[in-house]
Formats: sequence, C-alpha cells, structure tokens
Amino acid sequence: MRTDIEERACALAAYVIDNKATVRAAAKKFGISKSTVHKDISERLEHIDRELYTRAKEILEVNKAERHIRGGLATRQKYKGK
Repeated sequence: MRTDIEERACALAAYVIDNKATVRAAAKKFGISKSTVHKDISERLEHIDRELYTRAKEILEVNKAERHIRGGLATRQKYKGK
C-alpha cells in the first residue's frame, strides 16, 4: 500500500478519535468522499495500526447508533423554524 494512503488513514483515525467526528465531518475536513473515509478506517487501517483502528471503529459505531437521533433532531429543528 502506498505511504500517502497509510498516512491519510492514520490522520483520519486520529481526527475522528480526537474530535469524536462523524464520517461526514472527517470527509469535509480532509476534502475527500465519505466512502474513502469509511474505507480507510474500516479496511485499510486495520492492517496498518490495529490499536488506532480499534479506537476509531468504536467511535464510528457510536455515531452509527446515534445517527437516527441526530436526523430526527435536525428534522424537528427544520419544521420548528429554528
């Protein structure tokens, strides 16, 4: 695997861990697609740095479990006019 891809995967994981960021937020910060962020953290990082992978994956799982709540709150705000 190319070094720049490995560095990007590690940087993405560090960003997600430090900021408890979502895949969407990390993609916006790094200027790449959500699918690239997901692939880097879910597949590539596992072979590069197992500990970093585990920590980042935990945060992404929490975000995945909570996303329906955030979506509902966003819809509520939209129709409340705030």
